[in-house]
Parts: sequence; structure tokens; C-alpha cells
Amino acid sequence: MTIKAAILGFGTVGQGIYEILQTKRRQLHKLIGDKVEVTSILVHNVHKERFLPDNVIVTDRFDDVLNQKPDVIFEATVGIEPSYSYLKQAIDQHIHVVTANKVMFAACGHKLIQRAEQRIGVGYEATTAAGIPIIGTLTTLLQTNNITKVQGILNGTSNYILTAMQDQNKTFSEALQEAQTKGYAEADPTNDIEGHDAFYKLMILSQLLYEKQPDWSAVSLTGISNLNETDLISAEEKGEKIRHVATLELVDGELKGTVEPLFLPPSHGLFGIEGVDNAISVTGDLVGSVTLRGPGAGQLPTASAMIEDFVQIWQTTPAKQFI
Repeated sequence: MTIKAAILGFGTVGQGIYEILQTKRRQLHKLIGDKVEVTSILVHNVHKERFLPDNVIVTDRFDDVLNQKPDVIFEATVGIEPSYSYLKQAIDQHIHVVTANKVMFAACGHKLIQRAEQRIGVGYEATTAAGIPIIGTLTTLLQTNNITKVQGILNGTSNYILTAMQDQNKTFSEALQEAQTKGYAEADPTNDIEGHDAFYKLMILSQLLYEKQPDWSAVSLTGISNLNETDLISAEEKGEKIRHVATLELVDGELKGTVEPLFLPPSHGLFGIEGVDNAISVTGDLVGSVTLRGPGAGQLPTASAMIEDFVQIWQTTPAKQFI
């Protein structure tokens, strides 16, 4: 049989999903026993030139996507709506969903999971640290461990800027401009450098670990744009490195979260994380401290996490009965 796939959004990540589904066609067939075919792609501008086969429907109407009766939807858009409404409809029609939309999933992911009721697969590995399999790892650890603390460098843009400032003596504006030139930072980098991107990822981890989140307004966000030369000199003199760190900690039964620049000693698990890499350090009552490191952004790392989610879902979720 043929598994029908739809892609919502055909920007950097959406194109990466399509590319992997084509280049890994044979490997996917071996893994899941069926062929995967992209039947529809949802876009904003249907008139934009795209080099796609004639059998792939390109549309700006979600109803057109549903009319193709897809078995899985890869969601690679931004913002809460309309993506949340789209994925609700998909789940109600017994369609597996895989998303990279961190803003939507931080706000509404628990609702989608509840709606799916383990009958339908909901994959969201790509929402948090892209190429690092933190969601899968934490899901495994949660079987026996109580996680007491999570610390992570969850944004590659801010980490790239801090690395350039400390290792190459660049000013903040020089490092930011370089990050934008290389495509690591958006034209408006506010979400990255002020901690909003890391915040959404931290809330997703909180929901996974504790089935709840701190009050969003109570989570302290401090960006990196106000760091000055004095801060850099102080860190260098002490042999420390400044990193933009998101922290989630359970203190006396209360969840506390922060996103802020921290001065880290060489002994800290996040000390050596440089460039656009992300890393997450998790402390469990049995396993102790575990640190995972890898690419936190980019077309193929993010798309790869989504494809891995899909394979896992197809291999384990009983919703195949609806197809």
C-alpha cells in the first residue's frame, strides 16, 4: 500500500521534509513496509513557482488537503493559528500529525495529545532542539526517573552570537550581523536574542516532564543584547563562558523557569557548547545528570526529527486500523 503524506508549509523545513521523503524513499519502505507519497502541500501563495511533480496538489485551502485523505500530516508553519485548528481537524479524522511548530505546541500541544487519546500519533520532537532526540530520551527516562532539573542551550542563534563575542572578540552587533548573513538569525532576531524561542521550548519540556507548566508570566526572560565588554572580560578572567541558558527546576513541588545569560565554569555540562549547537542537561534521581548535544536548528536536522517521529508513529501506533 501507499502512505499518503501532506505537508503544511513549504518553507525551509517543509522543503526539507519533502527532500528526505524523496531521497530516503527506499530506506523508509524497508523501515515501515509501505511506500510514502506526498499528495498535497499547503502554502500561502499558490502562484509561487515550485518544482514539484504534477501529481502533488499545491493549495492554500486546508479542505483540499483533507480531501486527499492523507495518512500523516507534517506541519511546518509558525504561530498558533490556523495550525492548531488544522491539526485538531486532522486528529478528528484519524490522521497522524507531526509538527515543528514550537509556539503552537507550547500553548496547545497538551490539548492535541489529549484529543489523540493514544489512537493517533502526535509527533513533536522537532519543536525542541531539532536534531537532538530530547523528547524521545526524556520519554524513556520518565519510566523510572523523577526529573528534578533541566538546563539547556535551546537557541542556536543566541549561542552563535555569544560564541563569536567571546572567542572572536566581536561586538554584539557584529556577531548578530554575521549570524544574519549566514542565515542563523532572522531579519528580526527578537525571539532568539530575547529568549522567547527558548521559552517556548522550555514550556514544551515542562508539559512533557510534569504534565503542567509554570505560569508563563512568572518565567523570567533576560536576553543577551545588554551584555557588555565588562561582562565578557569578567568571564574570561574567571575562565568562564557566558551562555544563554533555559532552566526548569522543581523546588518544593513548585515549577520555576528562567531564561537568562549565565556565567558557566568549565565543570558545567553546557560550558563547551559553541556555535549554533544546542544542548540539554537533564538531572534524574536515578540516572544523575545526562547531557545531549547536537544541531538545534537547520533544514535537515529539523526535517529529520519529523521523519523519525513519523517512522516511530507508524511502527507503534494502532491507528493504522483506521486506514
